[in-house]
Amino acid sequence: MAWNPDIYNTFKEQRYQPFYDLLSLVKVRPDLKVIDLGCGTGELTRKLSDQLPGAEVLGIDASAEMLRDAGTFSRKNLSFEQSEIEAHLQSGATYDLIFSNAALQWIDGHQQLFPEIIASLKEGGQLAVQVPSNHEHFTHRTLRSIAAEEPFKTAFDGWLRGLSVLSIENYSRILFDNGAREITVYEKIYPHILKDAMAIYDWTSGTAMIPYVERLEGGLKEDFIKEYQKRLLKEYPRQPVFYPFKRILMSGIF
Repeated sequence: MAWNPDIYNTFKEQRYQPFYDLLSLVKVRPDLKVIDLGCGTGELTRKLSDQLPGAEVLGIDASAEMLRDAGTFSRKNLSFEQSEIEAHLQSGATYDLIFSNAALQWIDGHQQLFPEIIASLKEGGQLAVQVPSNHEHFTHRTLRSIAAEEPFKTAFDGWLRGLSVLSIENYSRILFDNGAREITVYEKIYPHILKDAMAIYDWTSGTAMIPYVERLEGGLKEDFIKEYQKRLLKEYPRQPVFYPFKRILMSGIF
């Protein structure tokens, strides 16, 4: 997908707290071999590295745009690489800690994906993952609704973005079935107070909206954006806007 790090970073302060909550689940040990799956700009990977003494940390991301400035966070034992997560899992490399903050929701088939990730852990290794679970919020439901209406339905040729994120019960079961000895899985709402409805548009335009608009061209793309903005303005006429964002955090030690 065509990511825009400048738009994504507009709300980076609001995106920090889930990272820190996930980081709090990490069992800190010296000299870990660590990978951050979907590291984005690399800024939070640097913060992860800061908390792990002696660790060798690799951040990977499929987006060259997001990795554009990652070099500014590089240092000894912290490096970045452009790579698809699924492809890297086939490399045979193993890790003491596999960390992923708000990335795996873009990959379908978590029932198959998570066992593949777990297979890349060393004995005693840890998996720590955070994924948004906000797919039933108005912002996401409205994107799906518009995409199912004409003329967009024809333009999408019947495509609708699927729901990749599972329930916390399913994730805990996957961790258990794949040998986790210590399991933590929970869902949390992060309350964001945004300026107005257009601020919600700005937020979603840098994440959830991308798969839709990248499939449209010209006037249809503009029409889709305008229709989405119109419905947001109708739903959120008051200022400021309360935007409750639900996320799943999980950890397993194997």
